[in-house]
Amino acid sequence: MPIPQDKFVFFSPHAYVALGAPYNGDSPWLLRSGVLEALLEAQKSLASQRPGWKIMVFDGYRPNAVQEFMVMREFRIQAEAANFDPDHLTESQQEQLAEKVYRLFGIPSENPATPPPHSTGAAVDCTLADESGKEVDMGSPIDENSDRSNPNHFAEAEDAAGKKAHQNRILLHDIMQANGFLRHHAEWWHFSTGDQYWAWTQRQQDPASQIAAHYGRADFLKKPAKAS
Repeated sequence: MPIPQDKFVFFSPHAYVALGAPYNGDSPWLLRSGVLEALLEAQKSLASQRPGWKIMVFDGYRPNAVQEFMVMREFRIQAEAANFDPDHLTESQQEQLAEKVYRLFGIPSENPATPPPHSTGAAVDCTLADESGKEVDMGSPIDENSDRSNPNHFAEAEDAAGKKAHQNRILLHDIMQANGFLRHHAEWWHFSTGDQYWAWTQRQQDPASQIAAHYGRADFLKKPAKAS
């Protein structure tokens, strides 16, 4: 379902659309209906604690083709940073870069049983905007591939900016968690509910749990083919 424009603040233009990622007519501003309902409830929780503040949405639905585009782009970025030739990576170099690349982006997969989180329509990347619509300081931008992206990176900060960033991350986490979302262990901005990562994480926390994912690949979001 489309994320309502009047309830949230959005990054504009959409970062991956601006890069030329192959959405092929699909919108990144889509979520499963149950996920959208949870996000709307999280917005209500935020408004009750910070009047005028809104959840600021960075990304929602991501077709597998877009996931692959972003992974290949990140491999190139990391290869250049390591002084490798991005067009001629050896198998050893690819293995060396993979850990960092896949820290930020899930592995693309056409297998309906193993979709990347965003391809399920059950994951959302987001931050917070204050009453003026300005993005609040989280200490690092969304999609930064560094240790600063770890949710608790600023937990021990002694400077005012670091402490404020950590408080803002806690606020975002608390309103999302209270409404059924699970935060990614390495990304302060990534939340999901009902996808494979959500289920796997809960089984890790409780080995006796039989919880399973509610959502697979979101093929239902794709537009039907036109009749010839």
